[in-house]
Amino acid sequence: MISSGDTAWMLVSAALVMLMTPGLGLFYGGMVRTKNVLGTLMHSFMCMGIVSIIWVLYGYSLAFGPDLGGFIGSLDWAGLTGVGMETGPYSDKIPHLVFCAFQLMFAIITPALITGAFAERMKFSTFILFTILWSTLVYLPMCHWVWGGGWLGRMGALDFAGGTVIHILSGAGALSAAIIIGKRKGYGREPMYPNNLTMTMLGAALLWFGWFGFNAGSAVAANGVAGLAFFTTHIATATAALSWIIFEKIIRGRPTSLGFASGAVAGLVAITPAAGFVTPLPAVLIGFVAGLLCYLGVLAKEKLHYDDSLDVVAVHGIGGLWGAIATGLFASVNGTGLFHGNAHQLVVQLTASVTAIVFSLVMTSVILLVLKKTVGLRVDEEQEEEGLDKSMHGETGYYISTGR
Repeated sequence: MISSGDTAWMLVSAALVMLMTPGLGLFYGGMVRTKNVLGTLMHSFMCMGIVSIIWVLYGYSLAFGPDLGGFIGSLDWAGLTGVGMETGPYSDKIPHLVFCAFQLMFAIITPALITGAFAERMKFSTFILFTILWSTLVYLPMCHWVWGGGWLGRMGALDFAGGTVIHILSGAGALSAAIIIGKRKGYGREPMYPNNLTMTMLGAALLWFGWFGFNAGSAVAANGVAGLAFFTTHIATATAALSWIIFEKIIRGRPTSLGFASGAVAGLVAITPAAGFVTPLPAVLIGFVAGLLCYLGVLAKEKLHYDDSLDVVAVHGIGGLWGAIATGLFASVNGTGLFHGNAHQLVVQLTASVTAIVFSLVMTSVILLVLKKTVGLRVDEEQEEEGLDKSMHGETGYYISTGR
């Protein structure tokens, strides 16, 4: 029988996760230059539109539909045929359509995360094609492999809310995108300061708030596991934010607001795969290590000289990888990891992580190279110099009145 309490919680959780994508837009939008703020915000908002249509037409069916050989779902639920107000195979307490709506919000934010790697230089039309192709060819299969009855889920991979399916996948895709698309004009020679760190801090706050639905909602019930995931999410996030600025102070001499915001997101990412599998003390350790590793990842980018504009690889790729491994180490609730006598779980977590990295790197590279040969990836130099807000959208984010 449908539980009104569980259903209400899942509807709220879906709304919270939806809020994360505009929050991500604000987080990213504040970090780019003034001339690209609207173009960057548009990336996140467009993902909400594009992926929603894909999800209805065929996305949910391929990700969660009846399994075909462990690799993809069938098209039995295309157009959401048979997905309605009755319960479904993923919960006997909430309507199938509510579960579908909740998972849609995950599908929306995953390609939006990648946009931080190519901010300020991709053609808008190409971005639309990339979002369609990447969501279809990369996200949907990986989602099925882990959560939809596919081979990684059968192997026993633990990913409570998307460390592998969302963050490792998008982080690896971001690395491919940053390398293939190339550096921004003037990168390394001209200052590229954030236009509005207040906006970035607001975006981080919305992400932190929405992430409670992201992680606690992944219990798919209003129960003790949801409460555990809620608490570990907050603890890991707070610890990672402090960890980041501690090491920032040690290495660079000053703790920054951008460092705190970035550290918070790193903690959110790292705890995501483990949220419902670990207790609070391991969550503190997961957050502390995430802050350090992701900050070192940002410093490594500077040494390796690739232009991941908004540090998607460092925060989501490295953070997601650490979280997946940490799940294999510390899991003790509804599963056990290495430190609780199950060394095999760590092997499974590494297998799932490597699979996500390789699959995303290869498929993202293929998609981008095809688009590069056909429609082109980048705006021309004049458009990039002018900024994407005016050259792609005919707008500007900040109108300055000179008065009389």
